[in-house]
Amino acid sequence: MATGGRGAVVAMAAGSTLSSASVTLFLLLVLPRVSQAQTFFFPFRQPETCGHNQYFDISALSCVACGSNQRQDARGTSCVCLPGFQMISNNGGPDITCKKCPEHMKGVTEDGWNCISCPGGLTAEGKCHCPTGHILVERNVNGTLLSQATCELCDESENSFTVANALGNRCVRCEPAFINTSKSCACSEPNILTGGLCLSSTGNFPLRMISTARYGELGISFTSEWFAKYLQSSAAACWVYGNLTSCQALGNMCVMNMNCYDSSTFDACGLFQFIFENTAALGTVHSVSFWRQNLPWLFYGDQLGLAPQILSTTPLPTNFSFKGENQSTKLKFIAASYDVRGNFLKWQTLEGGILQLCPDTETRLNAAYSFGTTYQQSCEIPVPKILTDFPTPTFYDVYLEYTDENQHQYIWAVPVLNLNLQHKKMFVNKDSSSGKWLLTRRIFLVDTLSGRENDLGSQPRLIRVATQISLSIHLVPNTKNGNIYPPLITIAYRDIDIKDPSSQSVKVSFSVTYEMDQGEAHVQTDIALGVLGGLAVLSSLLKTAGWKRRIGSPMIDLQTVAKFLVYYAGDLANVFFIITVGTGLYWLIVFKAQKSVSVLLPVPAQEKRFVTYVGCGFALKALQFLHKLISQITIDIFFIDWERPKGKVLKAVEGEGGVRSATVPVSIWRTYFVANEWNEIQTVRKINPLFQVLTVLFLLEVVGFKNLALMDSSSSLSRSPPSYIAPYSRILRYAVSSALWLVIGLIQIVFFAVFYERFIEDKIRQFVDLCCMSNISVFLLSHRCFGYYIHGRSVHGHADTNMEEMNMNLKREAENLCSQRGLVPNTDGQTFQIAISSQMRQHYDRIHETLTRKNGPARLLSSSGSTFEQSVKAYHIMNKFLGSFIDHVHKEMDYFIKDKLLLERILGMEFMEPMEKSIFYNDEGYSFSSVLYYGNEATLLIYDLMFFCVVDLACQNFILAAFLTYLQQEIFRFIRDAVGQKNLASKTLVDQRFLI
Repeated sequence: MATGGRGAVVAMAAGSTLSSASVTLFLLLVLPRVSQAQTFFFPFRQPETCGHNQYFDISALSCVACGSNQRQDARGTSCVCLPGFQMISNNGGPDITCKKCPEHMKGVTEDGWNCISCPGGLTAEGKCHCPTGHILVERNVNGTLLSQATCELCDESENSFTVANALGNRCVRCEPAFINTSKSCACSEPNILTGGLCLSSTGNFPLRMISTARYGELGISFTSEWFAKYLQSSAAACWVYGNLTSCQALGNMCVMNMNCYDSSTFDACGLFQFIFENTAALGTVHSVSFWRQNLPWLFYGDQLGLAPQILSTTPLPTNFSFKGENQSTKLKFIAASYDVRGNFLKWQTLEGGILQLCPDTETRLNAAYSFGTTYQQSCEIPVPKILTDFPTPTFYDVYLEYTDENQHQYIWAVPVLNLNLQHKKMFVNKDSSSGKWLLTRRIFLVDTLSGRENDLGSQPRLIRVATQISLSIHLVPNTKNGNIYPPLITIAYRDIDIKDPSSQSVKVSFSVTYEMDQGEAHVQTDIALGVLGGLAVLSSLLKTAGWKRRIGSPMIDLQTVAKFLVYYAGDLANVFFIITVGTGLYWLIVFKAQKSVSVLLPVPAQEKRFVTYVGCGFALKALQFLHKLISQITIDIFFIDWERPKGKVLKAVEGEGGVRSATVPVSIWRTYFVANEWNEIQTVRKINPLFQVLTVLFLLEVVGFKNLALMDSSSSLSRSPPSYIAPYSRILRYAVSSALWLVIGLIQIVFFAVFYERFIEDKIRQFVDLCCMSNISVFLLSHRCFGYYIHGRSVHGHADTNMEEMNMNLKREAENLCSQRGLVPNTDGQTFQIAISSQMRQHYDRIHETLTRKNGPARLLSSSGSTFEQSVKAYHIMNKFLGSFIDHVHKEMDYFIKDKLLLERILGMEFMEPMEKSIFYNDEGYSFSSVLYYGNEATLLIYDLMFFCVVDLACQNFILAAFLTYLQQEIFRFIRDAVGQKNLASKTLVDQRFLI
């Protein structure tokens, strides 16, 4: 019927001749139905909940009753016959048939298939029972079943030395220890029976052994069940018989006790040391004095100063290189592994995460052994997983495999620095001096065995986990071929008191670090710092001397010292900047580009000095920046209006009821306009700060330049997601970001100077042109007796005119039909550095005091009429005085014009002091921009760079550093504009509301 149904389906599919109704009816008939009342849940049962006469059905997942005369087997998933019943059939699992044995044959054979008469009593399972030392015989040699079983006594005489085995079905030869000690199969007194061995009490082996597991981190010691069972026997078998496995087991127990031993006690390490000292006649292994024949190599000795000799005396006879034909970047670590009983398991490579407890992909795990790649891995592991994955510890002796020049393979023993090791109750390996270290050899990852107190099958009271494993590799000083000293494994264990395993976890880490002696680099840095620091002192002294001349004060006072310190801070900041950038670029270029390894990156602990230099440089540069900012917003500035009234007008006289003629007032709008333009160019820079930040961030994060800062040998800008990403070097991050910042900044400055200012807009020169077109000159004093002058007197006489006349004036000037704009006739020089005499400054101060007294930009409208009129009068007096000064009217305060000497330009100071006459120095470089952001671009660029780098060094985040850098730029720009506007308004009587 089913076959016909399938045929119908085939025919239907092939011919498509059946109607849809037929198909529906067919499916309803042949397919199983699901009842609407059917449920999909059932009771949950576990095997241990089944009754004595039930078994757990592994298919139905429920308890099922056994057949008649049957009961549950030991596993609980099948049935066996009751005692006194033999099996008739057995089809596997619970499908068996049982039959009662006859009265004269109540016993059942060991296999359960036959009934047999027993010579003695029966066991609880209904099998024949034999006395101790006897074996049960149920069949002849040819397998014929006996009618009655017999109990045969094993021959313990000297001829045979046999005893019943554990199953009681064979006579086997006694253990050699029994025969050698007691000449029998019994270990009678005064001999000692321990661990299945019979030991003589008359030997010289220590009998008072301590089966104590020490947990020094918690300060807990207790008797370990594992040590109690196997310590004495392992030590005895190793000492008496030289049993290799027992010696390894004894060594393992010493390692489980953290290689700690006390000469006054015979614990695991004490016994090991006793055997080591008393087997010198056996000789050494591979000529290693610390490696005794038959014993494992656990210690390097306890002599002071031995560790530095082992770690830094003999280089490995192999080379490492990052690039080239002989590229060698693989560290081939292998380990001889042993189980807890001392059995050798195998040789195995450390690749694949043998020593790494944290799970990860094989590619990332194996990256730990790529030479030159700093490796860090950490995670948190639940205690239940540790108990499940590590029921017994595995022990490792680690070696580094290498090939010599003749292609012969060798292995080099890798020393271990166990931070938990105690020598004379002191943690000597935690000392900063390597001369006090005691190096060892064997390690393990997890010990859940020695912490079991009473039963090896119970939950351990304490477990010990290797929470920190660090592999450090030291480069041989001055090597050119990539030679290294023997690697060092530093391991730290944590003792965990098991209270609530389900809620406990442990943090573990694994790292690989590469180090080299930085002494020479520090010496070179100190020399550079000393030389450049001395030059900075000279530079600061020259700047201070120039400043003293410019303020007209010959005396050295507290202000002079403070000024020197400020100048020195700025110069010293440049020194730190040069040293740190140079150092960073050196490490970046030399480390990433080298073929044979000759340098290794400084480790984080060695970067502290570099980070300190960066921090000092930033702090000093910030002080210099604030000093310049304050200097710029406290300058004295006045706009000289050369415009003169054009005739007279009739003006009504208030209070008199009449009119009278008065001069036409000069418009103030030109002054306001020039002042507003001056306010706008105060924060103009040669770079675009937003473009600078975004471009550097794009190159670092998107293009991938930040990958050059990884602590590996790769120079690639990209990393594949599955690969391991090494940690960042702070020095390399600083070098990469500094290089990009400087390159982008210099490109912007060159573009600004070569293209933008020439073909698009030059705001500094445009301001000078605006002054000339507005008939306004700018008199600016950055120091008491020094400043700048922008000559803006119009060559046309008037600037307050209509459009037609203005265009005509411009045309005449373009066709050279009028005089040139310069202060000196027939010259174009409009900008000057000025050194004014003390008399000139005093006269200026008297007028300026009247101008600024009780005068603020917000009080102009609210001040009394008399105060305002007084200020206006002072403004006109100042305007007239400065105009007459420029026109050489005051012979007692005259000036002369000259060029600066080349040395004066280089040193930034003036040799000639203005005694009787002021001095105007021709200035074709528009150096008045030094009181603006524009003229301090180098300081601003370096300050922004160092701010960006300091933030990144602190948080290791380029995006955050870029955001904060731009934010502080805008904040200081706002402060500079706001305070600058207020100062400009107060100095020039310009209403702050007109300064946009």
